Amino acid sequence: MELIDTHAHLDEEAFGADIDEVVQRALEAGVVRVITIGTTAASSRAAVELAKRFDPVCAAVGIQPNYVAGAQPDDWNLIEQLANEAGVVAIGETGLDRYWDYAPLDQQIDSFERHLDLSRRTGKPFVVHCREAEADVVQHLTRASEGGVLRGVMHSFSGDQNTARRCLDLGLFISFAGMLTYRKSEALRSVARIIPRDRLLIETDAPYLVPHPARRKRKRNEPALVVQTAECLANVLDMTVSEIAEVTTRNARELFSL
Repeated sequence: MELIDTHAHLDEEAFGADIDEVVQRALEAGVVRVITIGTTAASSRAAVELAKRFDPVCAAVGIQPNYVAGAQPDDWNLIEQLANEAGVVAIGETGLDRYWDYAPLDQQIDSFERHLDLSRRTGKPFVVHCREAEADVVQHLTRASEGGVLRGVMHSFSGDQNTARRCLDLGLFISFAGMLTYRKSEALRSVARIIPRDRLLIETDAPYLVPHPARRKRKRNEPALVVQTAECLANVLDMTVSEIAEVTTRNARELFSL
């Protein structure tokens, strides 16, 4: 059984002391690939270095919407340069966030559009962060789709069925993280039931969103625990874990050209 964690943050300080062991545990759990995601220019550079250091690790480069206001003038130039580095398979994470008041929405929108354009120019898919901004995100993605077919993923999806359907209509993949396993997340599990099998992805968003089965013992999530989200998704969809692994791994390989 092979799994792919399509979204983690291995450059975070939480992994500073034991990153080698974290990667090894992932491999032992059947995780054959981990995509580590940039959130700032510095984080994106670190993601690229991790992809060079560890064979199972790939990188995405971008500036997460909550960090847009603090970006320096040359940061976007660096993102464009890093996008062409070996091991970089995606652009982002990008998107919009109305929950945290860290960056004005107009700055977030400008950054989102830059990422979408870079995705088109490089041919690499984009990774969307969306928090309490579903209507805005769908609006901008719909506009972007006028330039051609979209290739991207709604990461750690937490929206409703209507938002999911609109994203699917635009050609996007839907990725589920540890939130799917939480007791209060029945509405999210109902969303998972309507996603076509060929659009499903799984992720950890590590070190965040520890899956429910591990929350009593762990405060830090890590790629090895993506199997717990796979197990939950298998239960929701009345499939075996091996079947979920096969489906989501095939989808990840297709989207990210792995």
